[in-house]
Amino acid sequence: MTLLLAPPSLSRLHAPTLTTLPAAIAANVDRVRSVTAARIMAVVKADGYGHGAVAVARAAVAAGAEWLGVTDAADAAELREAGLDVPILAWLNPAGVDAAQVARDRVDLAVGSVEELRQLVADAVAPVRVHLHMDTGMSRGGCPVGDWAELLRVARAAGPLIDVVGVMGHLPRADEADARANAASVLRMRQARDAVLRAGFGPLLVHLAATAGALTDPSTHFDLVRVGAGLVGIDPSETVQLHGASRLTASVVHSSLVRAGTTVGYGGTYATRHETHLSVIGVGYADGIPRELSEGAGVEIGGSRHPIAGRVSMDQIVVDTGSRSFPRGTIATVFGPEGAAVPSVQEWARWAGTIPHTIVTGIGPRVQRSRA
Repeated sequence: MTLLLAPPSLSRLHAPTLTTLPAAIAANVDRVRSVTAARIMAVVKADGYGHGAVAVARAAVAAGAEWLGVTDAADAAELREAGLDVPILAWLNPAGVDAAQVARDRVDLAVGSVEELRQLVADAVAPVRVHLHMDTGMSRGGCPVGDWAELLRVARAAGPLIDVVGVMGHLPRADEADARANAASVLRMRQARDAVLRAGFGPLLVHLAATAGALTDPSTHFDLVRVGAGLVGIDPSETVQLHGASRLTASVVHSSLVRAGTTVGYGGTYATRHETHLSVIGVGYADGIPRELSEGAGVEIGGSRHPIAGRVSMDQIVVDTGSRSFPRGTIATVFGPEGAAVPSVQEWARWAGTIPHTIVTGIGPRVQRSRA
């Protein structure tokens, strides 16, 4: 699939672009819906896993997601301004919480410590809907078991300022796709829920599972599942085939024919084995292309996959296209959902020795965003 600007010119090229595919997001929501009766929260943190929070949220809600999730309450304002009216939950809140803004934006807050709840009570200017966050085994947030009774006492004492509507936790081992690995967290979640109900709160929305748990372990589903990575085609358990939800493209900005033995890039770590064509693509590590890549990394140009030659630079990569010469302006697909010659996000993660999440969330601000 060779794409050329018509007509190509020296001054006009296809800018590096990440295209979000709403139909793929909808298909991924449908896939989750097929394996659970729980409600679905579309988690659009990190700007929708790099795909655009509003674009992902709209596609997911249109496909049946009933909630949205973010990690910072301030991010909810953009969703509300875009006309998204479904409930929104914010957890972590690293920028702090503006209690007045939370009330205006109608945002639920997760609270995972006695200290955090006391501060919220002190700052609240109107009733705040709260999901109490139990540490179910992650040890990176959430209320420890030993503090749970005190958390409930503070919530009761707050009276109408705190409306406890939910209980949540996280699964530390859901990507193993083994219910035995999740059993301790499920038990702790049930115990936390029961204690909240005994304290007089309810009805409650209980949620524990993210994408991997939602796809592989029904015992973790409770009332709602939080799907983030799965929206954009990533199953952390690597057991369920989802639809890639973005395509990264960029132009060939320079081409040349070089002799055998020509070194390419900084350090001369790559040398051509025979006379060959080289194409320079206008994206680099400042745009999210991993600098450290294993052998075999490549991009699609002209319907074929061509290997990256030499080191990734800040602004560009060089591709060895063999006997084929591609003019300036030819579009290269760095990753996408098409398969065949087009690399997937999962392949890029393997080449970089990382996880697909870091590939899609690492695409830099110089890359334009669009929707299919």
